[in-house]
Formats: sequence, C-alpha cells, structure tokens
Amino acid sequence: MAKLKTHKATAKRVSLTKKGKIKQRKAGQSHFNARETGKIRRNKRRDIDQSTAHIKRIHQALPN
Repeated sequence: MAKLKTHKATAKRVSLTKKGKIKQRKAGQSHFNARETGKIRRNKRRDIDQSTAHIKRIHQALPN
C-alpha cells in the first residue's frame, strides 16, 4: 500500500491539538486593520473552530 501524503496547503493553515481538535487562525490579519472596528479587531485575535462538516476532510488531509 502506498504512503499517505500530507496535504501541505492544509498543513500550513491548520494545526491539530493532542486530542485531535483543529485550530485555525482567523483570516485577514496582516494589514488594513486600522479601518476595522474594535469589535472585529478583537475577534481576529482568536482562533476559530472548524465546522463539523470539514473536520473529517482535514483529518484525511493530515494523516501524520
């Protein structure tokens, strides 16, 4: 049987915790944040949770 390869684009955007949960950074943090409201800027600091529909696919993309 062939080796399972890691999907590198997914690996760069997502990290797995020890218990198998998925952590991902909120998008759009690099620049143009001065125009955002304070509420949006605060929310961008947090990691986001993945929807349950994507969790199975992400685990398949990151086998190792």
